[in-house]
Amino acid sequence: MGLALAGWAVLRDEPYRAHPKPSGQASIDPTSASELLTRLARALHDGDPAAARRLGADASSGRVLADAARTARRAHLVDLQLRYLDEQGGLDTADRWPAAVDVSWRYAGFDRAPANAEVRFTFASADGRVLIAGVGGGADRTPIWLQGGIRVVRTPHTLVLAAVDVQRYAQLAARAVPIVHRVLAHWRPALVVEVPRSAGRLQATLAADPGEYAQIAAVTTSADGSSTPRTPIHIFVNPAVFSGLKPRGSQVVMSHEAVHVATDAANSVLPLWLVEGFADYVALRDVRLPLSTTAGQILGQVKKHGAPRHLPGPTEFDTTQTHLGASYEAAWVACRLLAQRYGEQNLVDYYRALSGGAQVGPAFREHFGLSLPAFTRSWRSWLVDQAGRLG
Repeated sequence: MGLALAGWAVLRDEPYRAHPKPSGQASIDPTSASELLTRLARALHDGDPAAARRLGADASSGRVLADAARTARRAHLVDLQLRYLDEQGGLDTADRWPAAVDVSWRYAGFDRAPANAEVRFTFASADGRVLIAGVGGGADRTPIWLQGGIRVVRTPHTLVLAAVDVQRYAQLAARAVPIVHRVLAHWRPALVVEVPRSAGRLQATLAADPGEYAQIAAVTTSADGSSTPRTPIHIFVNPAVFSGLKPRGSQVVMSHEAVHVATDAANSVLPLWLVEGFADYVALRDVRLPLSTTAGQILGQVKKHGAPRHLPGPTEFDTTQTHLGASYEAAWVACRLLAQRYGEQNLVDYYRALSGGAQVGPAFREHFGLSLPAFTRSWRSWLVDQAGRLG
C-alpha cells in the first residue's frame, strides 16, 4: 500500500506563534493536531485498529477510528494524506475545537487517481495532549471509510463498502457487471459502491443539501465532488429508498448506475434524455416486464395531459421533481425506440460519438437517418398511441 504521510500546520500570512497560557489551561494547538494526523495516517496505512483507537478522545471516537483502520485495510486504501488546514471555531467548554482537514485517498485497483476532500475533524485538548474527538459534521464531506461500522466486500471487478446489508449490495454489484458488459463490451469493469447507514449519512458522504437525494435510490458521482477527468467515480446508495425496492427493481437500479460508471456519465455533457435513457435501456434490456410497469408513469401522464413537448432535460430530471419517475421512463422509451428501429449498435455508437465530442443533431442524423426533431415527433406519437391502450 502506498502512503504519503502529512501533518502540516495551518497556513497563515504570518508564521504561527504559540501564545503562552497559564499552566493547565487548554488551548488550540495546530502543531500537535498535525502530528496526531500523521499518527492516524500511519495507523490507517498499517490497518492497525489498536493504534487508531488510542488516538480517540473517548470510547466512541476511538471505536470510529479503529473501524476506519479495518476498513482501510480491507478496501486497500492507498495514497492517504491527512493535512491540517485551519480551525472552524474556538474552544468549547469541553476544550474541543473543530478544524478543517484536507484528506486524500484512493482504492487500489479501482481508482485511477486519489479523491480529495475537506473533512471536519474535532480535536480535544486535555492534560497537555491532543486527541481526536470526532470526524464529520458541518457542511464538509465525510468519506464513508471514516464513518465507522463499515463492512467491505472486494472482488476483482467490484468493491462494496456498506454500513448495512453488505452482502446484498455486493451481489447486486457483481450481477450488474455482466449486464452492462453485454452491451458495452469495451468496458473494463471497476465498480465501487458505497452504502452509508442512512439518508442523513449519504448527505454527509456527498456534502449534499438537505433533501437533495431524498427521492433517489442511488446516484453515480465523483467521490469528492470535483469534476476533473481522473476523479474517482463511485455509486452511492440511499438506503432509505433502496431498501424499499423489490429484488428485480434493486438489480435494475444497480445496473443503471453501473452503466453510468462504464460511460463516465458523471462528467458527461450529453443530453440527459440520452444519459438516463441509455442507462435504463441497458439495465432493462433483458428484463421481461409489461409496459404498464416499465412506462406506466409516463403513459399515465400522457393519458391525462398529453405527450411531453420535448425529450426530458434538466428540469424534468431535477431530483426534487415529484414526477421524476415519469421522466426516466420517457427517456427509456426514447432509447428503446432507437434501438428497436435502428439497431442497438447504432444507439451505442451514437452515445460514444457524443462522448467523443460530436454534435448532437448532426450525429443523430448520421447514425439514425433522420433529424432529432423528427424523431421527437415520432416518440410523442408512440407515447400517445400507447397511452390510449391503457385500461
